[in-house]
Amino acid sequence: MLFEIASLVIMDPVFVAAGFVALAIVYGVYRRYSRISLADVPGPESASFIMGNLKELYQGQAAEADFKWQAQYGNIVRFKGSFGEDQLMISDPAALQYIFAKSGYRFPKPRDRRVLSQMINGKGITWAEGDDHKRHRKIMLPGFGGPESKAFLLLFKNCAESMSNKWMEIISNSKEGSAVFNIPAWLSRATLDAIGEAAFDVRFSSIDNNESALAHSYRNMMTDVFGSPSDGQILFQGISKYIPPQILEYLGKMGKNPRIARMRETGNMATSVAKQLVKDKAEMLLRGKGSRDVFSLLVKANMDADAKVKLTEEELFAQMRTILFAGHETTSNTVSWALLELARQPKIQSRLRAEIWETEAAVHARGDVNFTIADFDAMPYTTAVMKEVLRFCCVVYHANRCASQDDVLPLSQPITTRSGDVIRELPVPKGTRIVASIAAYNRNKELWGEDAHVFNPDRWLNGTAKEKKVTSIGVYSNLMTFLGGVRSCIGWRFAVIEIQVFLTEIVGKFEFAPTDKTELIRREACLVMAPTVEGEVENGVQLPLRVLLAPRTGKGC
Repeated sequence: MLFEIASLVIMDPVFVAAGFVALAIVYGVYRRYSRISLADVPGPESASFIMGNLKELYQGQAAEADFKWQAQYGNIVRFKGSFGEDQLMISDPAALQYIFAKSGYRFPKPRDRRVLSQMINGKGITWAEGDDHKRHRKIMLPGFGGPESKAFLLLFKNCAESMSNKWMEIISNSKEGSAVFNIPAWLSRATLDAIGEAAFDVRFSSIDNNESALAHSYRNMMTDVFGSPSDGQILFQGISKYIPPQILEYLGKMGKNPRIARMRETGNMATSVAKQLVKDKAEMLLRGKGSRDVFSLLVKANMDADAKVKLTEEELFAQMRTILFAGHETTSNTVSWALLELARQPKIQSRLRAEIWETEAAVHARGDVNFTIADFDAMPYTTAVMKEVLRFCCVVYHANRCASQDDVLPLSQPITTRSGDVIRELPVPKGTRIVASIAAYNRNKELWGEDAHVFNPDRWLNGTAKEKKVTSIGVYSNLMTFLGGVRSCIGWRFAVIEIQVFLTEIVGKFEFAPTDKTELIRREACLVMAPTVEGEVENGVQLPLRVLLAPRTGKGC
C-alpha cells in the first residue's frame, strides 16, 4: 500500500496542490472519453471526492468493509478510490475464476502494488508478471510438489514438538498449573525454524535461543509498517498509481520515513542470510552433496536450466526472502487464529482433541510413533477444522489486480444496476483497479451456507460447503485462501501439511482457554490479518491465551 512513503510526499503542500489539480484533470478526461463506465454498478456512496471510500476500506479491521458491502450490494461492488475513480470489489465466483484462472496474466497486479511487493521481498515470484512470472514459477515448482511437501512432515513435527516442550516446562513450573502465552510470538519462532530447515536446511533455533536476529527483524514488521494507516497515508496510496515506479523505488531505497526504514532493515537482514545460503548451496551442489530442501532443489533447477530462463542472483535472493516471509508469517497467524476459535468454542476443541487421541492410539497400536500423511487423511474432523480456519480466518484477505485491456467479466449471479437494468456479465474498462476480496468470497453464503459468518467445521462434513462447484477456483477445497490459476500460492501443499502438523501436536497436548483480553482481539489489517489487542495496537501482534496440559482421560489415552 506504500503507506510508509506517504509522509515524504505529503509534507510538500505545493506538490499536493499540483497533484490534486493534475489528478482531477486526468479523472475528467477519463470519465469523458472512457468507452465503458462502472458508474451504474451498485456500491456505497463516496465519503468524499478526494478520499472516496478508501478510509472505510483501509482504516477498519481486516475485511470489515468487505463483509458490510457484500451484505448490502452483493458480490460485485463499485466503490470510489481517490478523486472519484471507480474501482471494483469482487467476490463473485465466476468473475474471480475468469480473473485468476482463465485470464490470469491479463489481470496483473497494479504497478504501485508491484513496487510494494519488491520492497517487501525483492524481485521474486510475487513481484514478477507475464513471461517473467512463468520463468520464476517453472524454476521454483520442483521444490513444492506433493511428494516434496509430504517429505517434510516429520521435520514439521519436530519443530512443533520443540515449542510444545518449552510450553510444558513453563506450565509445570507454574503454581497455577497453566500459563498465559502470547500465541503468535511463539508460533512465529516455531514456523521460522520449520521453514529454515525445510526450505534451506538451516537451523535458526529461534525456539531454543529465544529469538534469532532474523526472527527479531520479522517480529511485528507488518503491523509496524502497514498497521493503522493515517488519512495522509491512505491518500498517498490513492495517488501513488500516478507516480512513476522508478520514483517509488527510489523513495523505497532512500526514504528516511520510519516505516520505510523498518521494512528496509528487515529486507537487508533477509538478503544477507540469502546471500550466504545461495553461496553455500551452490558449493554443496558442485561437490555433489545437495540435500532435498526446497532451496537446494531450486538452485539445482536453476543450474540445470537453459540460460534464457535462469534466475539471476538478485532473483534467487528475492525467492528466498519470499519463501522465508510467506512460509512462516502466514502459517503462524493461521494457527494462531485457529487456537483463538478453539478457545472460544471448547466443544469443538474437545471433539478435535478426541479424534487426535484416537488416531494417536491407532498409530501406537501398529507400533509406530509418528503420524503419516495417510493418518491425517483419515482424520475427517481435524481436516474440517483446518479447512474452516482457512476459510474463516484467511490471513491474506485481498488480492489486487488491474485490467490490462477492456474486458467482460462473467457473473455467477445477475446484478441489478442502479438504473434498474439486470446484467449477467460486466464490461470493465482497461485500467480498472480490482480488489479481489478473498475474505468475502470465503464468506459467500451461496457457497458456504447461510451461517457463513460463523466458525462451524461441520459445514465440511454435512455437505453445506460447496467444494466442487462448476466455478471452482481455489487450489484447495474451492477456497480462495491460496488463490487459484497461474498466480496460486506455489507453497499451498507445504502450508496445509504444516498447519495439520502444528494443530495436531499442540491441540493433542494442551487445552486453550480465553483470557480477559480475548474479547478485545482485533483482526488487524496490515496487508495480512494479524491479531492485536484493542487499546494495545502499538504493542504489535498479540493473542494471549491461557494454556494448560490436556488431561489424559478416556479413549485414546
